[in-house]
Amino acid sequence: MTDLKTQIRHVPDFPKAGILFYDITTLLQDPAGLHAAIDSLTIPFIDQRVDLVVGIESRGFIFGAAVADRIGAGFVPIRKPGKLPSACVRESYALEYGTDTLEIHEDAIKPGQRVVIVDDLLATGGTARAATDLVKRIGGTVHGLGFLIELVALNGRAKLAGEQVHASLQY
Repeated sequence: MTDLKTQIRHVPDFPKAGILFYDITTLLQDPAGLHAAIDSLTIPFIDQRVDLVVGIESRGFIFGAAVADRIGAGFVPIRKPGKLPSACVRESYALEYGTDTLEIHEDAIKPGQRVVIVDDLLATGGTARAATDLVKRIGGTVHGLGFLIELVALNGRAKLAGEQVHASLQY
């Protein structure tokens, strides 16, 4: 996976001073890099009887839909409020500077369906925890979570205790 790291641009002081941003757009532009990134997120869930892959807005859509296709599962988006057209369930969570909210269609997952949640980044774990709680609230069974990048120092895994977590790259 070291090859993938060389394709990710590091942008200092974005979105604010003191933050080092890992820009995956450079990886996505490269066909071989994109393919390898999707492979790295797919392999842990092959032959695991996964029914649905849930992708978290927005970069989770890029990877989640591709993973779903490769493992023969359906795809469900989790979105910011007001973006889904039918009845939704919502979950708010804390950010370092406030709160945010995610939504999922209330009928997106049938009780007992096995779900993998996919996103590009695991940082503090708030977004992933909210997505996990949404899936469980509407009856899904979280089989695992997959992330392209994990920022280990931020300890996001702690918020996902008891869940199977896979990260392709760790910083």
